[in-house]
Amino acid sequence: MTILRHALIALAALFATAAPAQAADKLVLAFGDSLTAGYQLPPGQGFAPQLEAALRKSGVPARVHNAGVSGDTTAQGRARLGWVLNALKAKPDLAIVELGANDMLRGLPPAQARANLDAIMTEFKKRDIPVLIAGMRAAPNLGADYRRRFDSIFPDLSKKYGAPLYPFFLDGMIGNRGLHIGDNLHPNANGVAVIVKGILPQVRSALTK
Repeated sequence: MTILRHALIALAALFATAAPAQAADKLVLAFGDSLTAGYQLPPGQGFAPQLEAALRKSGVPARVHNAGVSGDTTAQGRARLGWVLNALKAKPDLAIVELGANDMLRGLPPAQARANLDAIMTEFKKRDIPVLIAGMRAAPNLGADYRRRFDSIFPDLSKKYGAPLYPFFLDGMIGNRGLHIGDNLHPNANGVAVIVKGILPQVRSALTK
């Protein structure tokens, strides 16, 4: 019996050492406005939960922390970023920055949005947190000059900080009313699914490289 007992213990130890280690969940910080927050969407249907589910389904164990605030401009995002990061229990493995739409909709100066987003990127760099920039595009009715100055913010910051860029967060949604809630501006659950499908490859790449 003693010999058998020792053999079983040794066998159990062998299997314990041979078992693959379970990778800890990656932490993704989704930092943005109502497009990130899940404006008027039921729990589980916003950007953060849908992205988390898509990552897990694709084999990347991750938690996506929803730090979206409806109505936020780049200035408001800049003002709360330090508090958001300090409140987290762990340092994010990736931050997705999705801000600028409200600046554009209010016709705020692109130079102001650029300065705020630059400061946000600086803060993430200081804390050694990788960033995926989710770009935005100005509405045509704002004029060619405004569009040029606004749209260039995101590729310029991507180049400056060496951060990957998803060029247009709402790619695939514009002109499709079936992907919006009643205001024809914010995505419904199906619209969020389109956003997640588009951005997922870059999020996976950033988390697995």
